[in-house]
Amino acid sequence: MNIINKKIELPDGRVIEIETGKVAKQADGSAVIRMGNTMLLATVTCAKEVDENTDFLPLQVDYREKYYSAGRFPGGFLKREGRPSDYEVLISRLIDRALRPLFPEDFHLAVFVNVWLISAEKDIQPDALAGLAASSALAASDLPFLGPISEVRVARINGTFKINPNFSEMEQADLDLIVAATEENIMMVEGEMNEVSEEVMLNAIKAAHEAIKPMCRIQKELNKELGKDVKREYPRDEENEDIKQKVHDFCYDKCYALAKSAKPKHEREDGFEDIKKACIESLGLTEEEQAEKALMISRYFGHEQREALRNLVLDEGLRIDGRQTTEVRPIWCDVDWLPCAHGSAIFTRGETQALATVSLGTKMDMKEMDEVLIQDDQQFVLHYNFPPFSTGEAKSQRGVGHREIGHGNLAMRALKAVMPKAPEFPYAVRVVSDILESNGSSSQASICGGCLALMDAGVKIRKPVAGVAMGLITDATRPNERYAILTDILGDEDHLGDMDFKVAGTKDGITATQMDIKVDGLSYEVLEKALAQAHEGRMHIMGEMMKAIDRPREDYKPFVPRILSFEIPKDFIGAVIGKGGEIIQKIQAETGAVINIDEVDGKGIVDIATNDAEAMQKAYEWIQNICAVPEVGEVYHGKVVSILEFGAFVEILPGKEGLLHVSEIAWGKTENVSDVLHEGDEVDVKLLEIDEKTGKMRLSMRALAAKPEGYVEPERRPRGGRNDHRGGRDDRRGGRDDHRGGRNDHRGGRDDRRGSRRSYGPKSDNPRHSENTGNYGGHDGGNDELF
Repeated sequence: MNIINKKIELPDGRVIEIETGKVAKQADGSAVIRMGNTMLLATVTCAKEVDENTDFLPLQVDYREKYYSAGRFPGGFLKREGRPSDYEVLISRLIDRALRPLFPEDFHLAVFVNVWLISAEKDIQPDALAGLAASSALAASDLPFLGPISEVRVARINGTFKINPNFSEMEQADLDLIVAATEENIMMVEGEMNEVSEEVMLNAIKAAHEAIKPMCRIQKELNKELGKDVKREYPRDEENEDIKQKVHDFCYDKCYALAKSAKPKHEREDGFEDIKKACIESLGLTEEEQAEKALMISRYFGHEQREALRNLVLDEGLRIDGRQTTEVRPIWCDVDWLPCAHGSAIFTRGETQALATVSLGTKMDMKEMDEVLIQDDQQFVLHYNFPPFSTGEAKSQRGVGHREIGHGNLAMRALKAVMPKAPEFPYAVRVVSDILESNGSSSQASICGGCLALMDAGVKIRKPVAGVAMGLITDATRPNERYAILTDILGDEDHLGDMDFKVAGTKDGITATQMDIKVDGLSYEVLEKALAQAHEGRMHIMGEMMKAIDRPREDYKPFVPRILSFEIPKDFIGAVIGKGGEIIQKIQAETGAVINIDEVDGKGIVDIATNDAEAMQKAYEWIQNICAVPEVGEVYHGKVVSILEFGAFVEILPGKEGLLHVSEIAWGKTENVSDVLHEGDEVDVKLLEIDEKTGKMRLSMRALAAKPEGYVEPERRPRGGRNDHRGGRDDRRGGRDDHRGGRNDHRGGRDDRRGSRRSYGPKSDNPRHSENTGNYGGHDGGNDELF
């Protein structure tokens, strides 16, 4: 085995190791990346032949986290890993977007890159190492990859940039970026921020690039030591200079004129298709020759179309829809469009339209994340849907694609920075963005529409958020001298341009960004200008949004469940839940409210959710009574639960019973308790005494009634005999009294048994000790107001 080890030292002294030649040797390339006890295995394999109908790079990147890496079992019935989670899809996309531009344009062999997390140290974030692992596997192969690259996470913690921080350090970060780059150029950026300035974000990218440069140099050394610096031959595109020149002569001027005509999207597409058909006819080829050279002709035509659109921008400062480079398409917005949704908005910008909706729920509606290293409940989620009809395509809609997951994540991160959080805001929030029309920047339309829908729903976001997609057209010979930065790009400008730079934020700073650069040698000065132009575009868009709604509504819609939050002592969590969830299910069944209980910071936090104020009050009082501690001298409205010869037991609070002795029922003599009281009767009683040792309670009804005029308290006879005969009888009566006292003690013991049998009192401190009541989420509050 030819095992090679390389080490990379991070700025803070931590070490990343690259090893190749030990495992997965039948792949075209493989590498193991290690940092601390975290290990990732990356492999790359390549097909031997090209599919004859393929004119693109069929690259597939698959990132997976193995549960065994942390000594865990996967969930589900089968207890094995299944399809990738959204989290794994997002990391796969980060790797793909960094690698894809660095393969030759004429390389069409299928490439598969697999990255596995095989050992997971609890506090190390593996996603920041995944790009380095994939690139190292490519460096260990002979594929014609124009890298290497690396990816790092950069965070700003207490004003200082940190490369690849741990999970625990991220709690203090106000900037979180993943940056991918070669030794020379930035390739990809994605992340979220807490309203940071453009200058801070640019400095973060620079800090990340400085950390990436030595990682790339180490991979170049690895590639050379393995003898993989000589790349394999691969099937190249067929070339025909005669046809190429004819296509140029016939198509370029026509494409330029059509691009300048500023026609709508579908008319422009039809126009380009007509030019292509006419060009093919002009070539004078037979049907067999046309079929044989179809891919080549399409490639030549695409080149002429691309050059015409790019030169129109560079030469005349005009875009294919007639706008200037800094101009935003016309915008119109509408809110409260759907009468039954908790919040809704339509955001339309040119030929791109998003329908955004908001649903508010309880903690039981929160999304549960169960990744290898991340277990959390997400209070806020955003889902992005891109149906085929949004672009006029006639085809069925399949499941959610990787692109939809990525766009939804970007929009969610943009809005997350301004969302209210628990405990002040107890709701789970789901925003859905359905794209109804698309011609570029649909992810940014989702951000704008989502912001409007949140304000329509009455969610108290801190500030409005808007997003804009920026593009770049450069002269290939002078990219930093002759270029044009485009605001609010179209789909064609994204496809044919050199950069897709999405920036979202408030008036005070950036909250999320995503950038993909397709050109080499782009300077930071160009990026700085793009950020400044993006800020102007964002402010214009926000101004248009504010015409529809400029602040969150004062209250939620009438059909949104209201949530009351309050604290209870931790020791009473089990009592409120009850054995097997018996008590809490009973409260929910009788009130119709949804109740969540959780333990937070040593306190029990209760959420009651319902639209019915009376039901909320009933559930609130019920729980408060369960947790209440009886106080001597207080008057309680209780229920008779059992009748005895010497009195009755009355439940004054849920699970708390006391003895109402026959002598305390009325001022006069009560001959038979059952003549006065019956099981189920509701009575007012006063708590006279609580035994310090046993906790038994003594109750009285007569203490609440007026003392009859002239009433004389019966004189208590002294214990022992008044004479020998009576004394003997008293001895016998005393014995009987002793026996009665024993019965009383015995019945007192029964009281204890009843308490146990009814399962009142703390049973468990586990906040999830409940059946069919969901996952109890909680937050602080202490607010007794209902609405």
